[in-house]
Amino acid sequence: MPKLKTKKAVAKRFKITGTGKVMHYGAGGGHLLSKKNAKRKRRIKTAAVLKNKGDSKRIKKLLPYK
Repeated sequence: MPKLKTKKAVAKRFKITGTGKVMHYGAGGGHLLSKKNAKRKRRIKTAAVLKNKGDSKRIKKLLPYK
């Protein structure tokens, strides 16, 4: 059986914790930051646990060795 490839786009966006939860950052923090208020920018850049169980399962398949 060949080794599975890690999807690099997913590896850059998500991290798997030691207990198996999926962590992610908020969307929209890459550009057009001058029009966003400080509270919104702080919320975007903090890591959060992914709540959707189906998405978590799919992301774990794309990150086989994490």
